[in-house]
Amino acid sequence: MGAVIDAAVHVRRLGRVAYEPTWRAMREFTAARDEYTPDEIWLVEHEPVFTLGMAGSPEHLLRDAGIPLVKIDRGGQITYHGPGQAVAYLLLDLPRRGLKVRELVSRMEQAVIDLLASHGVAAERLAGAPGVYVGGAKIAALGLRVRHGCSYHGLALNVDMDLAPFSAINPCGYEGMAVTQLRDVGINLDLRQAEDALVSHLLQQLERHA
Repeated sequence: MGAVIDAAVHVRRLGRVAYEPTWRAMREFTAARDEYTPDEIWLVEHEPVFTLGMAGSPEHLLRDAGIPLVKIDRGGQITYHGPGQAVAYLLLDLPRRGLKVRELVSRMEQAVIDLLASHGVAAERLAGAPGVYVGGAKIAALGLRVRHGCSYHGLALNVDMDLAPFSAINPCGYEGMAVTQLRDVGINLDLRQAEDALVSHLLQQLERHA
């Protein structure tokens, strides 16, 4: 009889951490995992950083805001991470969960949409622009990398942060895209509460395939 695979998702709270060491740790975790490695979600808050995806264009950084730019291996263009933003990294074995990349993206978006709906705020997707939007303003950004069927990177939900750094970029490559956050749409959760709600909705989505 083969070993029993743990279908549960292990949630790790890493607190406020620098971006680059966390990115390296995600890659190392993914490279080292095997068919029995439990899936994990890492909840983090980052020090200020711009990240530029593999196909990203540097001209989407419009000016020097005194914030480091890190070129990374996820899809997508440029985005900002900083204090007051809930970031969830999804380290998942997709075949184990019967998921394709596009469906995982859809379920990640749905988790955020459901979180907002539970507080009476209507959110939506925009065709061709992965993420979640309220009134046309982006409130959550998504980006993934999949290696050998296993995902890493994830999503960032703006909770209660300084949004000014977004004005130094074309968010996710879209000129003039508005950005918002939970606080500004009337959802008064602190970061820990937002993390709890986000991971709860993510797990609900993932359990449909566990």
